[in-house]
Amino acid sequence: MNLESLKQQAAQQAVGYIKSGMRVGLGTGSTSKYAILELGRLLAAGELHSVVGVATSQASQDLAVSLGISMEPLDPGILDLAIDGADEIDPHLNLIKGLGGALLREKMVEVQAKELIIIADHLKPVDFLGQKTPLPIEVVPFGLEGTMLRLTDYGTPELRLEVDGRPYLTDNGNHICHLRFDTKDVVSLERQLKGTLGVVETGFFLGMATLALIATPEGVVERRRKPSKKMYGEDK
Repeated sequence: MNLESLKQQAAQQAVGYIKSGMRVGLGTGSTSKYAILELGRLLAAGELHSVVGVATSQASQDLAVSLGISMEPLDPGILDLAIDGADEIDPHLNLIKGLGGALLREKMVEVQAKELIIIADHLKPVDFLGQKTPLPIEVVPFGLEGTMLRLTDYGTPELRLEVDGRPYLTDNGNHICHLRFDTKDVVSLERQLKGTLGVVETGFFLGMATLALIATPEGVVERRRKPSKKMYGEDK
């Protein structure tokens, strides 16, 4: 079975946690797409009913609507669960997300979910965050050069560009920069970045995921975050 088929299997397994009547956060990206497609199939077949989705991007919104999934805007209410992908997953299920460009909306939706289920391929687990990928950071266009300069205090930032050389624009009209960093104290780094003028949000999703379904060549592996007094993998 190829990797795409395994990712699809992991997405289908994640959708198995959805029950009729639930409010569900729908993630963004190539793996999350499979979950939206499976949810649409189950609703069309009558195997689920009265499920309402809340999208983390316009692309996910458009796909869900095309499949007949009832959608609502994000409100302060609790979501039963959310399903999304990740760019890196550490041993404590802390995440880097946002290389798909939707990190702000993803975090705003998923922080309101009782359970966040992550679906990913076997290349995404890492020993520590930042091991393989840069950290996406959403920044405002105004004063961009000054923001990028301030980010050099924490690593090497690079502005995300489209193929034609224009800065990438998020659904919120902001830019994304990718930060290469070398600290393993991601809790402190998150706090410092969030306090940096011009930064809207970071792609650190710390202590949010409850279950990861990892597609491997041997099949789908479940990893659940264990209840602990430790926060974000820190030793207290």
